Amino acid sequence: MSEKDKDKEREDLAVALFYDGRNAPRVTAKGTDKIAQEIKRVALENDVPLYEDIILAQVLAQIDLGEEIPRALYIAVAEVIAFTYMISGKVSPVPQKAPAPGLPTLPDKPVK
Repeated sequence: MSEKDKDKEREDLAVALFYDGRNAPRVTAKGTDKIAQEIKRVALENDVPLYEDIILAQVLAQIDLGEEIPRALYIAVAEVIAFTYMISGKVSPVPQKAPAPGLPTLPDKPVK
């Protein structure tokens, strides 16, 4: 690895995504060094959870601002979204069982 590659790896990097629950997530901000620090500061001020994955951030940073993430990144980004939902209390950390299609659901309390 060259010194230039090592320096690039050490720099601060941040990528912000917007996800509305209906469409693919979009890259809304990205930057290195001071811009990355500002993205993180704004996120923290607005109670937006931060998730650190330098490899994913490097890949996402290649996407143009305003563009949706490509299908190849759906699973990786879905894991990030699930993490942020869980720590922000938007979903239960324990998966809820869904009834199988076509089967009746059982009542929560015994029927008398």
